[in-house]
Amino acid sequence: MADQGLTRRGFIQYAAGSVAALTLPGAITSLGAPGRSLPPARTITRGPKCHWFGYYDKLQFDPTGRYALGMEVDFEHRSPKAEDVIQIGMVDLQDGDRWIELGESCSWGWQQGCMLQWRPGSDREILWNARRGERFVCHVLDTRTGAQRTLPHPIYTVSPDGKTAVAADFRRINDMRPGYGYAGLPDPYGRELAPHDSGIVRIDLDSGQAKLIISLAEIAQFGEIPGNPKTAKHYFNHLLFNTDGSRFILLHRWRPWDSSQYRSVGGFGTRMLTATAEGEDIQIVDPYGKTSHFIWRDPRHILAWAWHPSHANAFYLYEDGTDKAEVVGKGIMTRNGHCTYLPGNRWILNDTYPDKDRRQQVYLYHVATGRTTPLGGFFLPPEYKGEWRCDTHPRFSPDGRSVVIDSPHTGAGRQMHLIDISGIVA
Repeated sequence: MADQGLTRRGFIQYAAGSVAALTLPGAITSLGAPGRSLPPARTITRGPKCHWFGYYDKLQFDPTGRYALGMEVDFEHRSPKAEDVIQIGMVDLQDGDRWIELGESCSWGWQQGCMLQWRPGSDREILWNARRGERFVCHVLDTRTGAQRTLPHPIYTVSPDGKTAVAADFRRINDMRPGYGYAGLPDPYGRELAPHDSGIVRIDLDSGQAKLIISLAEIAQFGEIPGNPKTAKHYFNHLLFNTDGSRFILLHRWRPWDSSQYRSVGGFGTRMLTATAEGEDIQIVDPYGKTSHFIWRDPRHILAWAWHPSHANAFYLYEDGTDKAEVVGKGIMTRNGHCTYLPGNRWILNDTYPDKDRRQQVYLYHVATGRTTPLGGFFLPPEYKGEWRCDTHPRFSPDGRSVVIDSPHTGAGRQMHLIDISGIVA
């Protein structure tokens, strides 16, 4: 099924239902300090349909902080099929948390959705990936006028000035790690281990012009790959521009591959690399093969969960272009999570995977003092697992005073919940 573009109902009128402020029943009192109160929170979407935003490194809020983007779907607990459509919308946080329908897509996954996000530097345009015929594309919508245009290539990460995007091949990602790519189009290079014509594409968001800037064939021969696999199938995932748009991160991943049976014979390895916005001056930041979540602190420094011979698994602050890596965090910050810096870089917003009680902890970490402030622990029912799990993926508002998470802890399926952190960060 091809994407149908903008849904007009509710767009001009901004008409939708409201959601009352709720206390989050899945929240716990602390992360190990009994009696500590939690910040105010409310559920901002409601059933019977499910709502979520996805990854933590995209702009969910408009510059004013009034509108929070989200996606809507009427099923859970299975992989998306090519014909499965999600609705694109936004919540008006200043008008009863009304849901405003904006469009739809049939190119999405549970973890990162359809790369829905506000266009950086714009107070009116949003971006999301979709499918048109035999190609994935990106829609650009003016939320005030309803004017929509379509770029002939999907996006992954957008530069801070909103002019440029880079993207990996979602067809190949879906083949290599379902849940992060899109169903509906096969990988045309699926039989090739490191194709010359597949890799990272740079897209001009005004003209739509796209150009391959880094190929898988190039990176498969670049530097030393941990474990020195004799036969491996390569792909890219998790791209992210730095804070001034001069460079971006690319995760080079590979799986040991049995070409005779066309299947993987082991788990994936990972190298964290960086390159200029034009795909030049490629640097290996983490060569050890186990990088996970990351975020840029500034144009040169990257906070990432990884393994390093100096301290095993931890959050490390890397300096791009050097071999410097220092451990960041203690206590709960010694657990993997989806990390971001609040504006000013004084606080790290983070979460955890489910603990033994299946609660996902969301918290703030004060960089200067090492103090941890809990925002809640949210119960994840056992059926949310694997590809269709619901990580909280905390995202902050432009002023750094609110956080939105995805969670099914209320029993109404995955929904979005807003936490007021103004009393903490002020």
